[in-house]
Formats: sequence, structure tokens, C-alpha cells
Amino acid sequence: MARNEYKQRIADELLRIELQSAGAVLIEGAKWCGKTRTAEKAARSAVYMQDQDQADNYMQMAETMPSLLLEGETPHLIDEWQVAPNLWDAVRFSVDKRGGMGHFILTGSAVPPDAEEEKNPKLKRRHTGTGRIARLRMRPMSLWESGESNGKVSLRNLFEGDGTQGATSELSIPDIARLVCRGGWPEATFLADSPSRRIAHNYVKAIVEEDIHRVDGIERNPARVMQLLKSLSRNVSSVALQQTIIDDMCANDCTASDKTVADYLNALRKIFVIEDTPAWTPALRSKTAVRTAVKRQFSDPSIPAAVLGTNPNGLLRDIITFGFLFESMCCRDLRVYAQVMDGQVSHFRDRYGLEVDLVVSLPDGRWGGIEVKLGSGRIDEAAQNLLKVAARVDEARMGKPSFLMVLTGTKFAFRRPDGVYVVPLGCLKP
Repeated sequence: MARNEYKQRIADELLRIELQSAGAVLIEGAKWCGKTRTAEKAARSAVYMQDQDQADNYMQMAETMPSLLLEGETPHLIDEWQVAPNLWDAVRFSVDKRGGMGHFILTGSAVPPDAEEEKNPKLKRRHTGTGRIARLRMRPMSLWESGESNGKVSLRNLFEGDGTQGATSELSIPDIARLVCRGGWPEATFLADSPSRRIAHNYVKAIVEEDIHRVDGIERNPARVMQLLKSLSRNVSSVALQQTIIDDMCANDCTASDKTVADYLNALRKIFVIEDTPAWTPALRSKTAVRTAVKRQFSDPSIPAAVLGTNPNGLLRDIITFGFLFESMCCRDLRVYAQVMDGQVSHFRDRYGLEVDLVVSLPDGRWGGIEVKLGSGRIDEAAQNLLKVAARVDEARMGKPSFLMVLTGTKFAFRRPDGVYVVPLGCLKP
């Protein structure tokens, strides 16, 4: 992607808002998801901590006089700040001293290395930054941002009771298979099909060989990392307990222990590779127990597709895997869209197996239930399932759902006679 090419991101407006309400903003998320480009659009000066020509000089400055790295016209960008964690306190102190809003933008593709902080007290962060440094989570591009969704159905409008009056998606099932494998990596959206898929493959290679070690300086077995990624990919969009992951890995590596797998999972979270979907625990009419296990998920569907070694043609021949990866893409997009309203994406499952794939809930208590179906064959079943769950929720405490929706890979958006919306992912926007 040429440096002068830029597709507008939902995070652009979110960053503008955060800069008006905080002295500094931290943009965090997976590598290659576009954090730096988005930050550059808002910044008026910048320091790139991983600039090889200046890296040694910058690190010495960070250890001896970090305030030198904070000089520049505001908003001042410090890219990949986590390589010198003590910059956090320097930024916080500078914000306190200057007063006002919008002084700094920090970007980071990993949580700071705790092990290195313990070895060197100078690197240790002493303050959370609460009230001074706002956090903005950035994810790979949604289909609306990359231009594949026509945006004729708005998630916000669904919450406000103004649903679709009919819309048509231009995406075919083969198109969706291609987009799952390409992913939402900004540079990939400018490339032809085969080269665009290499970005996800190279991303997985970087995770295994470099990134998972750099996050905290701890050497991890690359083969074991790959086995873990394969197990997570086989269980994507499903409720798989950690022991299930261990048992799956033990088919090839019987030395995988609960402690080791937990450590590896935590490292993957720190570099924003995995982002599990938490359980939604509403008040119910009955005393039915609600399951609280997370649903296994990645930050982008192209990651498990690359780990599994599949491609668009492979997905079209394996419709079950395709369905799980399609749900992963739906989850990614809904997280991006819900973020505009400070919403959260979760899933629901009770002890009897009644479940809803995804639930979007807002801070004011409004919620919407979503079932994901790649094709049209099970839309009726999905709609009935949504209505059953809605009937079990205690309306006096939780309120009626703002909407119930079957999110699909089909062509047409419409409202069913029972009130359930059918919406193609290729029509959805914030």
C-alpha cells in the first residue's frame, strides 16, 4: 500500500473524541491493523521508537531523560511506546504538568514486557494512567471500512428501532470465503487475492517465530506455539475449555501442561492475537444457570484460516469450518461497529444448551441478540432460537431486546413476520 493511500477508519473519529477528553490516548491492537497510520492522521509530530536509525539513541533518552522524547507539536505521537515502558509515567507526568487535553498519542502492539520491567526497576510503570491516558482498542478493518459492505443497514439504527426496509448485499459466498482468508489487514485490501492472503500467513509466522517471545523476553517452543494456534483455530467460535485445548494439543505434544498453555494463551492476548468472546449473563425469568465460559476467538478470521492452511476454495469444500470462520468475521465486525456506541460483544449459553452466537449490549442496558448463519438453510431455526432466548430474559430487569437478528452471508436484508431481522454481513455498518 502506498503511503499516501488511506481508507477511512471508524477509529479516526473515536480517536478525535478521545483526544478531546484525555491528555493522552493509547491506541492498542494487533500488529499491522493500522494503528500507526490512524495515529499519523491526527498527530502533528512523531517519534518512532522502532526506527532502526534512531532506536539506540531513543532508548538511551528514555532511560536518562524521557521528557526529550515528548517534545514536539501536539498531538505528539510516540509509536510503539512499549519498547521503553517508563515512557508511560513520563507521559502521565507531562499531562499533569501541562493540563488540558490532546497532548499525546501512544501506539502499542503489545502489553509492556513485565519480565524486563522486573529486571530493570527504571522501566517499571508506577501509575495506571487513569484519568490522564485513555485507551482505544483498534482492530483489523471491518467489511464496511474496507469497502466490501455497502452499509445499507446500520447497527445504531437497529438499536433505535429503525431497522432495514430491504437491502441487498453484493457479496457472494465465494466473495465471503475470499474475505475471510484475506482478513482486515489494511495493506491486504489494496492487493490482489493471492498476495493479499500472504499477509495473514506472514503474520502467523511472525507470531510463532518472534512476537510471542518479544512480548516478555521469554523463549517459547515455536512448535508448541503452532500446536496451540492450530487447536485454537480448530475450536474457533466455540466454547472450548482450556482442558479441551490441552487434550487437543496432547495428540502431538503430551508435555503441554495447564500452566504452560495458560502462559502461552496469556502471551497471545498480550500481542492481541486472540480476543475471546465473554459470556453474557442476563437476569432470566427462571433460575436456569448461565454458562460463563468464553468463546474462543481471534482478532481476525484470516489468522485461523492461515493457521489451518486453508484458502477460499478449501473453505468452499469445508462448509463447517467456513461457518465457524464466518462467525469469527462477524464477531470482528460487530466489535468494531459496537465500539462506536461503547458497546460490548458477548455470547449466551445456558445449562440446557440454548445459546445465542453473539449479543451486543450497550452501557444504557439496551441489547440485541444475533445468530450467525452463513447460508439461508437454517435461518428459520436461528430465528426461533432467538425468540426462545428473548422469552427467557427477565424483561423487568433487562428490558426487551432492541432487535433480534440473523446475520448471514446471503443476499437480502428484510424483517420477518415474527420481527426477527435477516441481515447480510455485506450490508452492515455501525
